[in-house]
Amino acid sequence: MSEKVELSRQQRKSQETREKIFQAAKKILQKKGYEELSIKNICEEAGVSNGSFYHHFKTKDDLLSYYIEEQPTINPDLLEIPENAGGVEQGIIQVYMNYVKYCRELGVEFMSGYYDTKNQALNAAIRTERPYPIVTVQTYVEKAIEAGMVKLNVSIEEFTTDIRMIVIGNVFEWCLKSGDADFEGNMRRSLTTYLNGLSNRSLHIDILSNFKNLQRMNAVCTHLLPILMPDLAEGFFSGNRLRRSYRKRN
Repeated sequence: MSEKVELSRQQRKSQETREKIFQAAKKILQKKGYEELSIKNICEEAGVSNGSFYHHFKTKDDLLSYYIEEQPTINPDLLEIPENAGGVEQGIIQVYMNYVKYCRELGVEFMSGYYDTKNQALNAAIRTERPYPIVTVQTYVEKAIEAGMVKLNVSIEEFTTDIRMIVIGNVFEWCLKSGDADFEGNMRRSLTTYLNGLSNRSLHIDILSNFKNLQRMNAVCTHLLPILMPDLAEGFFSGNRLRRSYRKRN
């Protein structure tokens, strides 16, 4: 019994230290920017040793990515596959509405410092240890594709890259305007426009494909009809010639 209580205290103490380190990093980002966000400065601000920092985080970017990735996100396994593509679209948008809410909770000053080109926590290629929104979306879309709900005319990698760039663009816009932007509205509108564009292109490709199939079927029928049903073919082609002749005269 006492062992469980002791473990719980250790967990609470560890959580408190992590939070203290993060709040120190947040304060430095807000006041001085990413350039001044060194581990030395973070530890001094938090009142912890370097060893304590490295016990919890590998690098300062690991610290930042932890608090972005540990947002209250949506588990892709809990996202039910809807009955149509429109439902999938709404599921994707909901993930990022959740992200917008979390960005607001962290504050525009923190996000402005976080979205620095030198921050490797933004590099999706190296962020594999913990889940974050685009992983949720990719998993969700892959499940929807397997269920036959949607069909992408780009690769899943291209799709997630496009989504990530749209999201980053909206965050930058919000930060550039110091929070004076319709963050939720812009995010929803731009994602909806992109996703609708994908659907329309896919539909266009399907229609074009069907049209080409009809052309091929017509060519085959034109070739086979005289062989298989000569009497019917004679009447059909005679009728066509009469109609063309009539149109020319009129």
